[in-house]
Formats: sequence, structure tokens, C-alpha cells
Amino acid sequence: MIRKAAIAVLLIVLSVDVFAQDPRSTAELASFGDLFQKECRDSGVVGASFLLIDRGRIAAERHFGTMEKGKTEPVSDDTIYHWASNTKPFTGIAIMQLRDRGLLKLDDPVTKYLPELRAVHNRFGSMDAITIRMLMTHSAGFRNPTWPWDKGETWEPFEPTEYSQLVAMFPYTEILFKPGSKFSYSNLGIIFLGRIIENLSGEDYEVYIDKNILRPLEMYHTYFDATPPYLLKHRPHSYYIENGKLTQARFDANTGITVSNSGLNAPLADMVKYLKFLLGDPAQRDAYNGVLARTSLEEMWRPELPTTVDANGNAGFTTDIGLIFFVDKTLGRRHLGHGGDQNGFISYIDFDPDQRKAAVIVFNTNIIYPEGTPSENDVVSRLRKGVRKLFAN
Repeated sequence: MIRKAAIAVLLIVLSVDVFAQDPRSTAELASFGDLFQKECRDSGVVGASFLLIDRGRIAAERHFGTMEKGKTEPVSDDTIYHWASNTKPFTGIAIMQLRDRGLLKLDDPVTKYLPELRAVHNRFGSMDAITIRMLMTHSAGFRNPTWPWDKGETWEPFEPTEYSQLVAMFPYTEILFKPGSKFSYSNLGIIFLGRIIENLSGEDYEVYIDKNILRPLEMYHTYFDATPPYLLKHRPHSYYIENGKLTQARFDANTGITVSNSGLNAPLADMVKYLKFLLGDPAQRDAYNGVLARTSLEEMWRPELPTTVDANGNAGFTTDIGLIFFVDKTLGRRHLGHGGDQNGFISYIDFDPDQRKAAVIVFNTNIIYPEGTPSENDVVSRLRKGVRKLFAN
């Protein structure tokens, strides 16, 4: 647990209400800020950040904890978190860019671009029937994990490092259900989208995303996988807590061939630029359309299939999947988002484009609960529910 004496001095940075708000909103933000502080402290979280954007401006920002257990440097908006599966929407945006440039169609067969997938066993029919759209809606029938096994041995790679390793497994891979019939989250399917981006652009995935999304949005401190030396001072360690025991995860892990699925690293300050792009700041309309037309973003947010769980496998936070993005229709208006969970980092992004409101909550500590733990006993679920209340105004 973090010592109470250190908390007041080191662990909390607060910046609230940079523009006028009604008293009710101000009180709700203050109440959530207190909840955020208490939940992180009581659960033993090492470091975490929360941010709310309202009408294109930062309405609240809180940081809790330190970059490393036992050290004194606090997390801040410069802290470079690992965003894990929050990488997937960037991959989806890239696919839509290529679609808008006439290089692919969403209902094209995946085998048009990755003919090696015909080696996969599909008892439901031809592999040519699986489309890019199915990959984007997690409905193609592929398994969830990249590897079909994981014993947790120290000699195992964090993720496959070469695409050829996946290709070698195709004859031992099977489609698990009729493609297009239902949602079933698949990291493997997103890797195939990344490979399509590389094949059509002629560039590494990381290079394409940097040129076509990160630089245009001025996300200059965002990168994939290994941290450049000049940014290492901003890179926190990450942790797991299980049965009350804190263990350190691998530092600066390499996501290998799964980079299009989970390789993104970025400070909160850069993620604000991404969120403003999603929310559609009118003053930046031309610049944002240069990344992706608003109509194409709106297309990604249309419900395609029902789902009861989100990107991190949690129930009660979504009703449908669009093109990569999750949709929750229970709040009475459009509510969208995605999550990420990898190597001790866990994050959630929520946004409402109609209210032009977005929230981020991210931790460098993942608390592992016993299977079947009720959501009311899960600190992250409690905080997420608190975040949802901030969208009710």
C-alpha cells in the first residue's frame, strides 16, 4: 500500500474547471475526484490518471501515485502509458482511410489481401467468405489470443515477433463459428488488419500510423513498443496485484507482430489530441477531415452486432460493436468507447460525440480479482460507473 504520508505531497495533481460550469457539474466532478483518489489509495494502485473533456476543453484532470513503486516521481500528463487494445481504433481508422482512398472495400474478402489465410480450417465454408468488415466487428470466427497456448513460462516471448510465426500456425488454426453470425473478441483478427495496412501501403504498420494519424494530430510523443531513450524518463513501470500481492510486470514490453492490436504508447497530453479528433472540434474541421472524413468516423460508430462484453471482457458497459468501436445505447444517447488491458496497464476511453464530451481513465496497476467477483467489488468497475455518471448532464 502507498503510505498516507506521501500521498498529499506526491500523489495527486489536480486541474479542474478551466472554464465555467454549472454548480451541479462542478460538484459531481469534485465528488468523482474524491472517489478516484480514495479507490486508488485503498486498492494499492501505484499510479493512475483521469481526464474529462467537455466541449473540447479539459474540464477535469487528476493524477494519482508514482511512476514506480517505492520512488517519488509522480505520474502527470507527460507520463507515457501503454494503451494496449486502445490501439485497435487507430488500426480501424487506418483501414477506413485506405477504404476512402479506394484501395479496399470493407466487404472485400480478407483472402484478397492475405491469401495465406486459405490454409486455415473453416468447416463453415470457404475462407474467401470472411470479410474485412467481419475482422472489424470481431465476428470472423477467429480465436481471441494470438497464441493458442500460454503457460506463463519465462522463456515464452511476450508476443510472436514475426508474421511468419502466425502463418506457420494457419494449418493448425480453425474458424470457431459461422463467420458474421456473432461477436467474439479476437486479437488475432486485428493483426490481420494490420497486415493488410502494411501490404496496401508498402510501409510498416508503425510508419503508416505515424505518417497518417499521429503526425497530423500532432501526437509527437506517441510511439509503438520500445521507448525511445529521450522519453524513458516519462515511461512508468507497471504492476499486477493479485491476492494482495504486488508484482512488477515486464518493463517496456515488445508487442511484436501484435503491434496493430496493442502496441500504442502515449502520454495523456497526446491522447487529448486524439479525443478532440473523435469529438470533432469545429475549429479543426479541415485538419481532422484530412485524417478521416467525419462521415467515415460516424460509419465506425453505427451498431453492427450485439455484444454483452467490452474489449476487456467486462459486462454491463456496452450493447453493440460497431467498426472496432463499442457502443452503449443504454444511456439514452450515443456513448462509445474502447478499453485496453495488457502487461499491468489498463485503460478505458469513453466519449459522446453529440455532447462533445470524453473521458479517459488509465492505470499502471492491474488488480486481478477471482473469477466471478461482482462488479461492485471491483475498483475499476466502480470508477468506470462513476465516469459514466459524468456523461448524464
